[in-house]
Amino acid sequence: MSGLLALLDDVAGIAKIAAASVDDVAGQAVKAGAKAAGAVIDDAAVTPKYVHGFSAAREVPIVWKIARGSLFNKLVILLPIALLLSAFAPWLITPLLMIGGAYLCFEGAEKVFHALAHDHGNDPHLTVTAEGGAGLEEERVRGAIKTDFILSAEIMTIALATIPNGDAIWMKALILAVVAVGITVAVYGFVALIVKADDFGLHLHERGGPSAALGRGIVHVMPGFMKVLTVVGTAAMIWVGGQIVVHGLHVLGQHQPYEWIHHMAEAAAHALPAAPGLAAWATTAFFDGIFGVILGMILIPVAHYLVSPAIGAVKGLFGARA
Repeated sequence: MSGLLALLDDVAGIAKIAAASVDDVAGQAVKAGAKAAGAVIDDAAVTPKYVHGFSAAREVPIVWKIARGSLFNKLVILLPIALLLSAFAPWLITPLLMIGGAYLCFEGAEKVFHALAHDHGNDPHLTVTAEGGAGLEEERVRGAIKTDFILSAEIMTIALATIPNGDAIWMKALILAVVAVGITVAVYGFVALIVKADDFGLHLHERGGPSAALGRGIVHVMPGFMKVLTVVGTAAMIWVGGQIVVHGLHVLGQHQPYEWIHHMAEAAAHALPAAPGLAAWATTAFFDGIFGVILGMILIPVAHYLVSPAIGAVKGLFGARA
């Protein structure tokens, strides 16, 4: 009996440790997901464009294909890479974060530039090809998955950076897996609801009765909602990208503009004693966003006149050898 009681006590202890580990994984996954909010919001804002022009019956299957590709990106490709970085080259995490942050600034600034110029040339996925419906669908899915890969890499790197260095490798793997699955389900579930909202509204309208007015309201509101979502996604990209680069410079020893922004945030908190936390956060986000816009605008000509031609030359070289 004493042996049985000892065994039960050991089982209870293991159960407590497991429960604490699960709670720790969940807590850190939520924290990591919140840090990646900028890339997540932009992912949700961009993806609905990929189903533009298809029949209502193909919208959800297309979103599902993109979601599967996104999970493959995160779990099969990026998660092992993140664990290898954490184990063998943790010093690379900050520079990679900064590269990803700079990319977010570039993407956001480019969207702002095209919006101000009333030019939609940065939407190549909206161009109809001569391949027909099936070919066009596969092309758009591939384009969406490629875009998702960049955003997923940033999400996974941000998540990895939030995990304490002392955590075991299996704990890091679990946290990253939870973040990957949770964010993918949240983003693409939200996208599926968005792309079907107008169909749902039309259905309510056609049914008539008390719900008809609600249906008309949904159909009327969705275009404006999509525009707002796009604006919010772009702003979040620029803000998060700027924040990542500013903080990365501080970590690497270049303490400006981080310290100046921190000083301004403290001054705003003192000036608004009723809500010091909100004032400090808003001030930090504002100046991180300004930094992000400036950096992004600088990177636009660099990307178009240096990076893109260099990538094209490399592709041409390998194509010629093949």
